[in-house]
Amino acid sequence: MRKGWSGRVSFTAVVALAFVACTPPTAESDAPSFTLPDTVTFAEHIAPLVWANCMPCHRPGHAGPFALITYTDVAKRSRMVRDVTRRGYMPPWPADTTYARYLGERRLDARQIALLAKWVDQGLLPGDTAALPAPPVPPAYAGLGEPDLQVWLPDTFHQPGDNRDHFIIAKAPYELPRDTFVRAIAFVPGNRRTVHHMNGAFVAYADGARRDVHAGAQYIDAERTQGVAAFSALQLANDDGSYPALVPSAVNYLPGMEVTAYPEGLGGYYFKRKGAFLMNTLHYGPYPRDTVDRSHFAVWFAERPPERPLQELQLGTNGLSPVDPPLHLEPGEVRTFRTQYTLPRAISVLTVNPHMHLLGRSFLAYAVVPAGDTIPLVRINQWNFRWQYAYTFRKLLPLPKGTVVHVYGTFDNTANNPDQPYKPPRAITGTDSHFMRTTDEMFQFFLSYVDWKEGDEKVELGGVNGRSGE
Repeated sequence: MRKGWSGRVSFTAVVALAFVACTPPTAESDAPSFTLPDTVTFAEHIAPLVWANCMPCHRPGHAGPFALITYTDVAKRSRMVRDVTRRGYMPPWPADTTYARYLGERRLDARQIALLAKWVDQGLLPGDTAALPAPPVPPAYAGLGEPDLQVWLPDTFHQPGDNRDHFIIAKAPYELPRDTFVRAIAFVPGNRRTVHHMNGAFVAYADGARRDVHAGAQYIDAERTQGVAAFSALQLANDDGSYPALVPSAVNYLPGMEVTAYPEGLGGYYFKRKGAFLMNTLHYGPYPRDTVDRSHFAVWFAERPPERPLQELQLGTNGLSPVDPPLHLEPGEVRTFRTQYTLPRAISVLTVNPHMHLLGRSFLAYAVVPAGDTIPLVRINQWNFRWQYAYTFRKLLPLPKGTVVHVYGTFDNTANNPDQPYKPPRAITGTDSHFMRTTDEMFQFFLSYVDWKEGDEKVELGGVNGRSGE
């Protein structure tokens, strides 16, 4: 869930398509015919494939729970690698690329999947591993390089191992030599096992308005103290008691989300010399053992101010459009909900971000323009709570005034749902609370956009970060 200073989003913004069967898209549609070498070896065939598609996450200090770099690494888990790639479970890319295409798609084609399988079936032949070059170093932060600034949470958060959700409000202050323009911001979780989501804004203090940006509480229990009381405890106000300017929803985090940078002139922020990131909600999921976290923000500077500021449209739970029917699931029920919104002005979309929790089963979003054409936005045939991406289109996607955005989400509250949090299943009702636990349910859709300009359909979004997906 993502909300700003006052719960507002920046945009005070029919025929239902049937869902396809909940099976992963098969790679056969990508390559109907191909040939494989008679002998498949790690050195010649598998290492380049794994290094390009698996190692970016499966290496020390990153999201993967184990390394997939060396022959030994991959051979030890070879059958699992074969099975999860056959099923389309890995590499993780929930969006159906037969429906819409995006930058940086993580997907294997049919030949690559068959190559892995043949290597396993032939007995894991190593080949000339001594001749292999050193594994390439994946680009830091999806191609942005090392950040110009890192802003750390003020102290370590100690999470008790009580198998409960924990919600905190915190600030991470910073001081710069001078005012500057910012190209991109990323939230970097220190403990990926427990950090579930973060809704982040930043405050900017006018010159001379705030003497000590570091004063105030470090963490606030968000379930006990909220709103003005929490902001007071964090000492966010100017020295005269007024509140500084705030940019809501400037940086957010969900499992699987990576930093996104757009071409120069699109998006970006202006940082005053003194400021602070405000984590209006930092949610830690249930964990059975005592653990700690110290997350931080990574910031990349820009040469000049953004020409076209990025804005956000939020539909569904806590958004501009209601969930229909109201989000409620009885035990054993599978049900589809919808939300829709009519654009009051023309926009050009860069990125879309679907969001549901553990009971999610499938997700579909499309737009119908006034002329009647249907524009695909995103389709996820098998929802996976653990991988929730922001999907960036390859080019700006213009949507004219009067376009209706349709969103459908199917939820599965049966005992057969492998992510079912309750045994036996319980009745689940959506809520507008700031503090949605992992076991609560949500149905949201976010669109990041700029105001429309003539020729936007030609504006390429690639070549900035991530792979093109070609």
